[in-house]
Amino acid sequence: MAYFPAFIKLDNRKILLVGGGHIAGEKLEKLLDFTREITIVSPEISEAVEQMAQTHGLAMHRRPYKPSDLEEIFVVIVAVDNLQLQKEIYDRCQSRHILCNSVDSVDYCDFIFPSYTKKGALTVAFSTSGISPSVAKYLRRAIETAIPDSIAGFLEEMKALRASLPKGKERMKLLDKKAKAYIEKLFNKEL
Repeated sequence: MAYFPAFIKLDNRKILLVGGGHIAGEKLEKLLDFTREITIVSPEISEAVEQMAQTHGLAMHRRPYKPSDLEEIFVVIVAVDNLQLQKEIYDRCQSRHILCNSVDSVDYCDFIFPSYTKKGALTVAFSTSGISPSVAKYLRRAIETAIPDSIAGFLEEMKALRASLPKGKERMKLLDKKAKAYIEKLFNKEL
C-alpha cells in the first residue's frame, strides 16, 4: 500500500536521531530544513554530523541509545545498520505512539522521507512508497529546474495579501486569479 502524503508541522516537537554516520547526516540535513528540535544519540558521530549539530545548536550524546531517550519524543529516525536495534526502537515507538523511521527498513517505518525540493515556503515532495528512491530523486531533480527561485518572493506576496483581506469568496477568487496568472506566465501555458 502507498504512503499517505502529509506535511507535518514540527514546531516544538522533539526529534530523536539515533546514529551518527553518513546516512544519519543525510537525514539530519533534511530535518534541518524544518526544525532545530533534534537530539542526536550515537557512540560514534561523524565530523559532518558533529559540524551540523554544533552549527545549529543541537543536543548531541556520544553514547549508545537507551529506552529513556524516547521520553517526550515525537519522531524517531533510526539511522543504524543494526536491524535488531531498529526493531527494538520501532517496537518501543509503537507502544508509545511515536512516529518512527528506520533507514532502509520499511518494516520498521511509520513514514518515509520523500525526495523533495524546497524554495522558500514551497516544498514539493516525491515518493515511490519506498520502491525506488532513485526514481523519486531523479524526478525531483528534473522538475525542480522548472521552479524559479522567484517563487519564494511570490509566496511572501501572497501571504501578505491573504493576511490583508477578509476571509470569504472574494479573497479566494482574487488569490486564485493571482496564483493562476503567475503559474501560467511561468509555464507559458493556459491552465
